[in-house]
Amino acid sequence: MVVCFAGGLAVRDWHEPVQVRYNVVVCVEHANDGKVGVTFVSNSEVRVRFAPSPTGALHIGGARTAYFNWLFARQQGGKFVLRIDDTDAVRSTEASAVQILDAFAWLGLDYDEGPGVGGPYGPYRQSERYDLYRRRLQALLDAGRTYPCFCTQEQLAEDRKRAQEAGVAPRYGGRCRHLSAQEIDEFLASGQTPVYRLRVKETNSVVVRDEIHGDVTFSATEVDDFIIWKADGHPTYHFASCVDDMEMNITHIIRAEEHLSNTPRHVALFQALGYAPPRFAHVPMILSQDRAKLSKRHGATSVQEFRDDGFLPEALLNGILLLGFAPGNDQEVITRDEALKGFDLQRVSRHSAMYDVKKMQWLNAHYIKSMAAVDLLDRLWERISGMVAEGVTPDRERVAWVLGVIRAQQERVRTLWELADAVVAYVQEVGEYDAAGVKKHFSAVAATRLRKATAALQAVEPFIAPRIEAVYRELIASLDMKGGELIHPTRLAISGRTVGPSLFELMQLLGRDACIARMRTAAKWIEERNLAANSE
Repeated sequence: MVVCFAGGLAVRDWHEPVQVRYNVVVCVEHANDGKVGVTFVSNSEVRVRFAPSPTGALHIGGARTAYFNWLFARQQGGKFVLRIDDTDAVRSTEASAVQILDAFAWLGLDYDEGPGVGGPYGPYRQSERYDLYRRRLQALLDAGRTYPCFCTQEQLAEDRKRAQEAGVAPRYGGRCRHLSAQEIDEFLASGQTPVYRLRVKETNSVVVRDEIHGDVTFSATEVDDFIIWKADGHPTYHFASCVDDMEMNITHIIRAEEHLSNTPRHVALFQALGYAPPRFAHVPMILSQDRAKLSKRHGATSVQEFRDDGFLPEALLNGILLLGFAPGNDQEVITRDEALKGFDLQRVSRHSAMYDVKKMQWLNAHYIKSMAAVDLLDRLWERISGMVAEGVTPDRERVAWVLGVIRAQQERVRTLWELADAVVAYVQEVGEYDAAGVKKHFSAVAATRLRKATAALQAVEPFIAPRIEAVYRELIASLDMKGGELIHPTRLAISGRTVGPSLFELMQLLGRDACIARMRTAAKWIEERNLAANSE
């Protein structure tokens, strides 16, 4: 038998009439073997949601799920809803909620409805929707679809023990399922506070059609009469989430694979509440290269950590897109505009995605290299403005100078902060020299060579890279030495480092006076160091 429901689905039985709530067609197939197959087909405006719990920073797995939802909604011309699932009063914090909203703003993921934006189905925080949950619980009680359970923890523990001894999966045995009204009143009169369980219809199995995993079969043993309302007067995650998805007319639920096992319960809840389940798509888990769950030892794992480490939001979005989505070619650099055109749930892998922090760094370096210097300066200015102002005026001269430094360095760094450090290094006096570089390049004779080089630099006019290089080549030839014997000590003297952009471009950017001053300082430092060593 095949029963197709348009809009919602039967309140108490598959055969009852239904109300049209949104244009979703649900086909429920009853096979002779007792299996129930549920197929979801949507004709309505696409409405997706991302519903994080504010118990910490936004993890890259959550950010990936949010991005997939955002792409799907924008691609389909639908609505993207942000809902804060903060029913866990113990672990949820306002600071975490604010951090999640900040992460969305930084990533550039705008939402059509949600905190700070509003919308027709608000409020968008579960902690502000308890009255709605209570009404829905009462409706289920009135319809006989839920019942109070007074089982003690000791009774439930004993039930689990017996199931384990019998070699079967533990499940609620239904001790309170058939309590009479008198028995319920007696329990309540004795002061016992019940939980409430959903009265789940019996079937052999449930087959759910997932947009990524295809048909997924769940045994009836996986769906018992589960708790939907806790004894402390709060809804469970499952109940509140399903009620909100229905009330907000969510048509597609794109979420992490770890929620796939919850789907039979959610389908049962949707059915009990009398609404058509949304379509489901469960995106793959994200594992480390050693196939372990991500942790601090694998590098940055939250959006805030990547932001603090100097990543560009464009690079992070590109990186998390590739954690499960295959564009169908070898392309690895995929901008947001390109993702909007090419994203397809059918191209999302069923297999776990491997997180590679080196690839994230490579992508970030690529985006830095590709970005206009003025745009990079805009991202860096708050961090470097106080350090590059002194001695570089007026503003026009300062900005032009910093842009030149950025252009010289942006192909050699992996993060914004590496670029910021490189820019600042041009302005601040060298505080210390690279230890390995000192051992290799700051010999006693290096001081003499640096002083000869400073004398030669006095005559360079104009002080530009080609002229500087020409003078250096002449000096190297006249002293009959290898180029590195002068070039390496010079770089170390003016930057404190052994690597960086072209030495002569670096010297041009620093200017004659700064170069000569730093080289003289380094020569004096070498001489004093050698003098101290000889006197010991």
